[in-house]
Amino acid sequence: MALADTRPPVAVPVADGVHWIGALDPGLRQFDIILRTANGTSYNAYCVRGRDGVAVIDTVKENYADTFFARLESVARYDEIRAIVLNHLEPDHSGALPELMARAPQATLHISARAQATLKGVLRGEEELSRVRITTGEQASVSLGDRQLAFLQTPYLHWPDTQCTWLPDACLLFSGDVFGCHFCDARLFNDRVGDFRFSFDYYYQHIMRPFREHVLNALELIEPLAPALIAPAHGPILREAPCDYVRRYRQLAAPLLHNEAATSEKTLLVFYVSAYGATERMAQALRDGAETVEGVRVSLYDLAGGEVAPFVDLIEEADGLVFGSPTVNGDAVKPVWDLLSSLTLVNVKGKLGAAFGSYGWSGEAVGLIEDRLRGLKLRVPAAGPRARLKPTDEELRACRDFGRDLSLHLTGRIEKRIIDMAALG
Repeated sequence: MALADTRPPVAVPVADGVHWIGALDPGLRQFDIILRTANGTSYNAYCVRGRDGVAVIDTVKENYADTFFARLESVARYDEIRAIVLNHLEPDHSGALPELMARAPQATLHISARAQATLKGVLRGEEELSRVRITTGEQASVSLGDRQLAFLQTPYLHWPDTQCTWLPDACLLFSGDVFGCHFCDARLFNDRVGDFRFSFDYYYQHIMRPFREHVLNALELIEPLAPALIAPAHGPILREAPCDYVRRYRQLAAPLLHNEAATSEKTLLVFYVSAYGATERMAQALRDGAETVEGVRVSLYDLAGGEVAPFVDLIEEADGLVFGSPTVNGDAVKPVWDLLSSLTLVNVKGKLGAAFGSYGWSGEAVGLIEDRLRGLKLRVPAAGPRARLKPTDEELRACRDFGRDLSLHLTGRIEKRIIDMAALG
């Protein structure tokens, strides 16, 4: 059970001249609909003091604003605040911003360039927005006299507007959602709280994994800094071995297993469910046709054989994905939808996608799967084959031809042809 926040709302020292002024939410059990947490979460915000003033790094969820302001007031006056930095504008970080701007109207707001459009939805109308002095991380650093704040642009981790803030003299990274997790413990620091490793990995898998390419880009910026302390927007502050958590991100963003296919080969994965063997025969024919093209490694998986979750790692590394399903009650079968729904956890944009299947009196499954693939931003080059009940020799030949065409698409050797857009729609 998460430890309750029983202490009075005063700031907690983090480093020289740096205090935690956030809030704890131990009772939270679901975050942003998609994440569950057994330990609640924290909304971490920070106050940085320099010779010439104070900077506030992030705020908290709106209904925890009173706690945030009480902690801020325990270490700073509002007229001392020179800068307010939002590493991104999601409501759990920007909820207290309008009131903070009202209490410290002299402060300059520092956000990323991409955050400016979102800001209109955070502040209360055009009049309030017009009174705010804004700079972006791309344009300026923040000077507090004897110390500086600099900005690292880390877009899509996990919003387009995300940045990290770096305090060089303390070797301290205010990382926003990066290296965070939903784990609430009033002891705050990673060397004092309970074991949160499962929450750290779970958060990465559900929040950061879909943006793996951007994670790797961010690590290129962060790793050379070798931060001595990482202060994320959620979860424990990482003061013990913080670079271990940076290395963990590198591990999580790398392929879990070596791909048996040669680096020059394209990989095509064929997933299927078959009620009476018809869709299975189509899958085998499609595979046989795909394998006639040199440079393509084809793998065939029967989804009736187990859980779909283990396939996500394979999908993340694959070049092409094909899904086969019979039509049952006018729809594709559940294991196929379960696997498709899991694809939101990885980046599949631009991969080749296709569908096929058998049917009895209707055949909607293929088109429904293709629509879903397009919605996930896969390339669907052609409508997939369908067969009524037991596939004929001609229909199996069409499956082999379809498989061959998919491999040709993967290798860039397909003949250019005129596509009937109505048929794809």
